[in-house]
Amino acid sequence: MRGYVPDLVAFTQGGPYLLTALVIGYLLGSVPFGMVMARVFGLGNLRDVGSGNIGATNVLRTGSKKAAILTLLFDMLKGTLAVFVMSIWGPMAAAVAGFGAFIGHCFPVWLKFRGGKGVATFLGAFLGLHWPTFLAMGATWLVVAFLTKISSLSALVAAIAAPFFLALFGANEFVWIAVPMALLLWWRHSENIGRLVRGEETKISFSKK
Repeated sequence: MRGYVPDLVAFTQGGPYLLTALVIGYLLGSVPFGMVMARVFGLGNLRDVGSGNIGATNVLRTGSKKAAILTLLFDMLKGTLAVFVMSIWGPMAAAVAGFGAFIGHCFPVWLKFRGGKGVATFLGAFLGLHWPTFLAMGATWLVVAFLTKISSLSALVAAIAAPFFLALFGANEFVWIAVPMALLLWWRHSENIGRLVRGEETKISFSKK
């Protein structure tokens, strides 16, 4: 089990640094780029569109692919930035900052804690923490999406696979943070899981209409 959980002594001694990393990560993650892009591109109130979510998928429902792509990119990079900034205090602080960014996206204080589902920020955090796992998660998403045409299922599988990829690649020092992130992402997708069970989840298309 060594390496799969944090060193409790180091965790305790580094409390002030880790708390700072968590707060900085949270503040970076809580920037609602979906809302920002909707305003910049004159797309109206994103809360009145589709699911009302602030993520790239809902931004795409406005009809603006450019705004959706930029939302995806910035939502991902805020997780990466949080990790990079806090890596000056070591891998544990970097991991906590990535977790903070993920929490910030899901529960942003600026939007009364009504945020997104965290997929892009989850990926972005692991782009900064361990890029092989990021690539493996991205490949998993693409394979599941291609086979099932269901975006939410792809995200769920990629997220739950993250701790296993980390262990496979020998990055055991990040498994402890990947597990709660994956579980929280699944909880954020509870409505999607319900639709998946009922066979009602919306499918995506890879072909041009």
